[in-house]
Amino acid sequence: MSTLLIRDADLVVTLDNDRRELPRASVLVRGAAIAAVGPAVELPQQADEVIDARGHIVIPGLVNTHHHMYQSLTRAIPAAQNAELFGWLRVLYPIWAGLTPEMVQVSTQLAMAELLLSGCTTSSDHLYLYPNGVRLDHSIEAAQEIGMRFHAARGSMSLGESAGGLPPDYLVESEPAILADTQRLVETYHDSDRYAMLRVVVAPCSPFSVSRDLMRESAALARALGTQLHTHLAENDHDLAYSQARFGMTPAEYAESLGWVGPDVWHAHCVKLDPAGIARFAATGTGVAHCPCSNMRLASGIAPLRRLIDAGVPVGLGVDGSASNDGAHLLAEARMGLLLARVRRALEPPDWQVPTDRPGQQTDGQPARLYGCDLGPAEMTARAMLEVATRGGAQVLGRDDIGHLAPGMAADLALFDLRTLPMAGGAVHDPVAALLLCAPAQATWTVVGGRIVVRGGHLTTVDPGPLVERHNRLALQLLRDH
Repeated sequence: MSTLLIRDADLVVTLDNDRRELPRASVLVRGAAIAAVGPAVELPQQADEVIDARGHIVIPGLVNTHHHMYQSLTRAIPAAQNAELFGWLRVLYPIWAGLTPEMVQVSTQLAMAELLLSGCTTSSDHLYLYPNGVRLDHSIEAAQEIGMRFHAARGSMSLGESAGGLPPDYLVESEPAILADTQRLVETYHDSDRYAMLRVVVAPCSPFSVSRDLMRESAALARALGTQLHTHLAENDHDLAYSQARFGMTPAEYAESLGWVGPDVWHAHCVKLDPAGIARFAATGTGVAHCPCSNMRLASGIAPLRRLIDAGVPVGLGVDGSASNDGAHLLAEARMGLLLARVRRALEPPDWQVPTDRPGQQTDGQPARLYGCDLGPAEMTARAMLEVATRGGAQVLGRDDIGHLAPGMAADLALFDLRTLPMAGGAVHDPVAALLLCAPAQATWTVVGGRIVVRGGHLTTVDPGPLVERHNRLALQLLRDH
C-alpha cells in the first residue's frame, strides 16, 4: 500500500475531537486513509511520496453540501443578474431546457475543478432537470474522472405551471419515471462503505416543483434503499408565502408532515426557518446547507446561522448554483458566511445593554465600560466557520470518515501557502483566522483519498485550459440555441 507524507507543516489544523492545532507537524497517509498525525520529529521522514509542507497550513478537506454544477454555463446572464429566486428561475428555465449530456459533463468538471482548487474535497450536486437525454450518470462520470468525492443528488421536478408549480410543463417528468430512475441510480452507483467516493441522494427539487406524493414516496424509497434525502426549503419570502397559500403550513411543518426530517435529511438554504422549525430540526437531527453568497445574490436574506448552531441543528456550507453565486470557491464561501453572520448580529442584536457609563468615567473604583463590546464566544469566529465548512458538512452528509484529520479518517486534506501576498501580516499572527479573514486563497495542494489532485496549485487530473475553452463554447451554444 503506497504512502504519502505531508512533512513539517507550519501548522496542522486537525479539527479532531480535541480541536488540536499542531505546529511543525506532519500527516502520514497510507492508501486512502490517514495513518498518523503529529509533531514532525515524531513521524517518519520518508514515504513513497513526500510533500514538503514548510510554509504551509494543513486543514481537513472542505465539504460542499449544496451545488447545481450545470449552472456554471449560465453565469452572469444579463436577464437574470438582478432577479430574486422565482423571477431568476423563470428566466433560466427555458435556457436550461437546452442542456445536453456533454454540457452536464463539462460543467460538472469545471465546477469541481474550482472546488478542488479552493481546498474542497467532497461535494454534493443537485441535478434536477433532465432534457435531451441528460442523466445523472453524466455528472457521475465527470466526478470519477476528476477525482472528487461525490454525493450525487438525483433531483426532480414533477409539478409544472399548469398544475400550480413554478417550472414550465415541458421540463417536468412523470413521477413513476422519477422514482424508477432514482432507484436505478442508487442500486447502480451508491456506495455505503467507509471512504466511499460516490453516494447517491434522493432529492426532489422543492415544494414548488414537486407534489406531496412525490415527496412522501421519495422519503420512503430513500429509507428503503438506505440513502439520504435532500431538497430546498424556506429559501425566501415567496417560498414561505407559497407554502402557506398552498399547504397552509410553514415550510418546516410541511417537511415534517411528509417525513422529511431526521438525520438522513438535509435542506438547502432555510433562510426563513422560524424558531419552531429550528427547534424541530434540532430535535430530529435534520441538517441545513447554508449558502450565504447565493442568499445575498438572489436577495433571499440572511439565514439564522448562529441560532441554528446554538440550537444543535447540523449545519454545513454550500456554494449553491454557479448561476446564483456565481463561483465555486468554498473557502471564499466560508469567509462570506463568517462576515454575514456578523452582519445579522448587527441587525438583530443579542440581549445585552449598551453601557450607560461615559468613557473615562470611574465606577466603584473601576474604569467605566467603553461603548460597544466584543463579539463574544456566542458569535461566529473564524474557527467556528471553518468547522462548519468541514466537520459540519461531514455531519450533514452523514459521513463519519471525513471532516477532520485523525488516524483512520479518509486522507482528504488541503494545504495553503502562508507566504503569499494576501496572507502577509495575517498568517504571522493567526494563520487559522487568516484563512477566513484575509483574501480567499487557492490551495497549493489538495488530496482526496490519498490521491493528489492539486499539485503546486495545478490540477493533476484534468487540463483546465481545454476544459475552460470547451465550457465557454458550450455556454455560448446554450444561450444561442435558446
